[in-house]
Amino acid sequence: MNLRQVEFPAHVLRLDASTQWWDADTECTLLLARPQDEPELWNEYLAGAERSYCKHGVECALDLDEIRDGSDTVLFFVAIDDTGRIVSGVRAKGPLRNADDSHAVVEWDGQPGLETVRKMIDDRAPFGILEMKTAWVADDPNRARSLTKVIARSGFHAMAMMDIQFCMATAGEYILDRWRSSGGVVAAHIPPTPYPDERYKTKMMWWDRRTFTQHAEPEQLAKILRETAMLREATGREGALA
Repeated sequence: MNLRQVEFPAHVLRLDASTQWWDADTECTLLLARPQDEPELWNEYLAGAERSYCKHGVECALDLDEIRDGSDTVLFFVAIDDTGRIVSGVRAKGPLRNADDSHAVVEWDGQPGLETVRKMIDDRAPFGILEMKTAWVADDPNRARSLTKVIARSGFHAMAMMDIQFCMATAGEYILDRWRSSGGVVAAHIPPTPYPDERYKTKMMWWDRRTFTQHAEPEQLAKILRETAMLREATGREGALA
């Protein structure tokens, strides 16, 4: 594993305003912002998450009261259609200082694999970890697949802005199968956990900025490199993603 230890001074995130761009595949405007910079969109994103989670009967996993003020969310990412409606979104939590900062330890509490979850997070925390949470996609059969691919790429935008190495997420197997397209690797040695309830087998996925090119689909790889280069130019950051 090629690791580069980094520190996180207060100025490392140079996102002075929200950044947006057009995505032809979804025919949506993609927007990356801090909750405090776009409070109305942040609240709309949370409302969309609540509708989606309630529809699937997993609202217990949302913890809206805990996340509403945005204090643990460094960035959030949304897709906005031509009517101005948010049709998908996700948020980045972190950087994680240790395993106790991650929601994963709640999900594996009392389950086999908890110690391995803790070790994976603690070992990588000095090199930078963002945890992608509260992902959702609106019910739109014409755009569901392309919106999911957009969500799968979103962690790289946050990693590029924070200039850190790792991103992680936990989700059901069928969701992670779709997120593999962007180079995510499932931690196969960790037993799945029945979270938020017995209907689900939640697993952990990791993205590594140093190695994701070996695992990503070519089309996704091209989009990741193009979009993160655009973000770096727009926000005055230098250097390449990988």
